[in-house]
Amino acid sequence: MHRSHTNGELRIENAGQEVQLAGWVQKIRDKGFMIWVDLRDRYGITQLIFDEERTEKAVIEQAKTLGREFVIQVSGTVIERQSKNDKIATGDIELLVSKLQILNEAALPPFTIEDETDGGEELRMKYRYLDIRRNPVKESLIFRHKVTQEVRNFLSNEDFIEVETPYLIKSTPEGARDFVVPSRMNEGQFYALPQSPQTFKQLLMVGGMDKYFQIVKCFRDEDLRADRQPEFTQIDCEMAFVEQEDILSIFEGLTRHLLQKINRVDIGDFPRMSFDHAMKTYGNDKPDIRFGMEFGELNTVAKHRNFKIFDEAELVVGIAVPGGASYTRKEIDKLIDWVRRPQIGALGMVYVKCNEDGTYKSSVDKFYNQEDLAQWAEATGAKAGDLICVLSGAVHKVRAQLSALRMELAERLGLRKPNEFAPLWVVDFPLLEWDDETERYHAMHHPFTSPKPEDMALLDTDPGKVRANAYDLVLNGNEIGGGSIRIHDKETQALMFDHLGFTPEEAKEQFGFLMNAFEYGAPPHGGLAFGLDRLVAILAGKETIRDFIAFPKNNSGRDVMIDAPSKIDSEQLAELNLIQKQLPT
Repeated sequence: MHRSHTNGELRIENAGQEVQLAGWVQKIRDKGFMIWVDLRDRYGITQLIFDEERTEKAVIEQAKTLGREFVIQVSGTVIERQSKNDKIATGDIELLVSKLQILNEAALPPFTIEDETDGGEELRMKYRYLDIRRNPVKESLIFRHKVTQEVRNFLSNEDFIEVETPYLIKSTPEGARDFVVPSRMNEGQFYALPQSPQTFKQLLMVGGMDKYFQIVKCFRDEDLRADRQPEFTQIDCEMAFVEQEDILSIFEGLTRHLLQKINRVDIGDFPRMSFDHAMKTYGNDKPDIRFGMEFGELNTVAKHRNFKIFDEAELVVGIAVPGGASYTRKEIDKLIDWVRRPQIGALGMVYVKCNEDGTYKSSVDKFYNQEDLAQWAEATGAKAGDLICVLSGAVHKVRAQLSALRMELAERLGLRKPNEFAPLWVVDFPLLEWDDETERYHAMHHPFTSPKPEDMALLDTDPGKVRANAYDLVLNGNEIGGGSIRIHDKETQALMFDHLGFTPEEAKEQFGFLMNAFEYGAPPHGGLAFGLDRLVAILAGKETIRDFIAFPKNNSGRDVMIDAPSKIDSEQLAELNLIQKQLPT
């Protein structure tokens, strides 16, 4: 061993002991007759002292050659520090060094290895192995480990069995785009990397495994939106002989367990909300319910007042911003500019100030009187001192725009507190959603989701109104998990494929293995998958998942550290039958 103790381990009780330490040089303070060195490892920092009265000259001369991030091993005696440091655990002691060995020299790092660094994100991603030495990243990875261990402990105690499923599978056109892998031994044929182990976990249920889980990598070759990764980790689970209520109970229990163990927060039963209610009240299907600002629909009180913009709109809807009446005209104009950004896409915003004296001042006073505006206040729940923000347009677009504004205002007002947790279940999702581009229905969840039994008759008459036996777990405005009760009989699955536009031949080609399995006694089953990266970030009170991934990709899906993806040489391409092999001339 290169060390007898770690750099976070020694205390005043160890004074007088001869010890060995190893690690990286964090800082050097050379006073000529004395040199202090901060030695760092994963566990903490220990101060080393080289003293010309107590340390051999050769060792001191050697210490003078040290630079930042040198890897060294030292031997010496633990002594009490004269000037103690209560900011670190080892602050009562220091090590009087008698022997120094340089294990590896280091080039000057491109950024400071400190909690507050001078390195930008792209630079730190390029040198991620250095970034990991910094406490914030190190602690994030340790935090992820703790969460993962608690997940494993909880599910194992609930009799779930961890089973590995394949990474080289069959490509399917449904859902996101696959990463494909050419096969050398099977010319012209390709594997795909799994977007999810969905079909395999269903087959495990057919195999009688009963309760399965896996902490598993998934892959999607998609255009990356903010804070998405092309490879991500799921807590993937499936259960047999269960109904929706059984699954919600287990995974509500898991979430409650994590919040208690990791965050020391106790939460009662999770509220439930229908998809329709979430869209109508918050404008999205993953609402943050830590604060109010619920939508107030204004069609009945805002239309037919000769205000053309509202009269022609499909939906007029507003929110009440607490204390917003104090905003200056300049501040309100900035809000209007914000909703007009291309990312939001609103054409403008109408506002009403709810004055403390009970009167109202709006940007549309020409069209609406005080009684009208009082009705707006009632519909949005606005009180004296609030600001009503109103948008209008097509239903789906305007709800999404107002939802974005709601979240932005909550952020500005400090209402999204990272140490406050508000989970909820969103249920009763539509089974299908219409795609104008392809002019057909797509599965909102995936093709294996079961319809609500009471809605089955609507599949032939009004498929858009069929509800799915699906559910999402939402935490602080983020979807952290989702799942469904699955179809477990061949007839219903064939019917589902038919409504999704698959011919019987296409369904058989792509999913015949699953349909065949259903003929051999498939139990009723369902499951859920948590996004581990997102879950860990939220539990840590952070918004960015990259902080909790050891070697993340950037926003373009590139690994800038190893420069991937990259081209491969023509010989490899020829072996894979992707190009024609060049014949010698």
